[in-house]
Amino acid sequence: MVKPTLLVLAAGMGSRYGSLKQMDGVGPHDEAIIDYSIYDAIRAGFGKVVFVIRHSFEKEFREIFTAERFGGRIAVEFVFQELEYLPEGCAVPEGRVKPWGTNHAVLMAKEAIREPFAVINADDFYGAEAYAAIGAYLSSLEGSHDRYCMVAYDLNRTLSENGTVSRGVCGVDAAGNLTSMVERTKIERMGDGRIVFHDNGDDEPLAEDTPVSMNLFGFTPDYFDHTERYFKQWFRENADHLKGEFYIPTMVNKLIADGTSELRVLRSDAQWHGVTYKEDKPALVAAIRAMIAAGKYPEKLWE
Repeated sequence: MVKPTLLVLAAGMGSRYGSLKQMDGVGPHDEAIIDYSIYDAIRAGFGKVVFVIRHSFEKEFREIFTAERFGGRIAVEFVFQELEYLPEGCAVPEGRVKPWGTNHAVLMAKEAIREPFAVINADDFYGAEAYAAIGAYLSSLEGSHDRYCMVAYDLNRTLSENGTVSRGVCGVDAAGNLTSMVERTKIERMGDGRIVFHDNGDDEPLAEDTPVSMNLFGFTPDYFDHTERYFKQWFRENADHLKGEFYIPTMVNKLIADGTSELRVLRSDAQWHGVTYKEDKPALVAAIRAMIAAGKYPEKLWE
């Protein structure tokens, strides 16, 4: 059984939240969401964590998230996502100021990962059940290729009380494999209890248990080669869109549509928590305290 790697996408600054929320304390002893993610990953059998960060906050980040912080229980590496870090033949167009999105961030880890790996957002609290599910699946994939997975959540477990959210709505076939992932924006629970999205100005309903992606994916290392090849094509087609981003679902949808890869959808009854808005933080802090009281986490995470 191989020990998978956890790839943490931590390069984003969280413009809506207003600070470097990857480092913001939410636990009783100032633990960050990342701490709980890594704690759950260690329990699920992961052997290494790779952080994707920016050089602009490298010093501060490295000082906090060290192997010593995690008690030496998991190896730690860092890679960097920057605007100019592009495959050969691609050049930054004039006027572009931000890197190229989540799947560009994944590509930055190509030289650091040689085993099956999971990808997470630094600012999402996925829950121990989700790590256990994806860890078990990835551990069985040594030597495999083009066999991917993701953890899908029931939509009603991923909403914010402080504003609308965007979610990748998943189509799943009878074998449990992903058929499509469609981004829906401006999702919220209405006063009458319905969950709707407002993509086109209309209130389109969604079922409570609609499977949605929260960017918790699992891949085998061949995914890096697929990404590098397709990024060059995507770049040629989108270089003039100065705010265009190369998202993980963009790559996943292509590989599934052309039959290159399959992606197993792992369902989780975990409650997702996140800080989409600054006002979400008190609810997350309270949820963590409740989980500690229930014995799911120790009071002091790394002692």
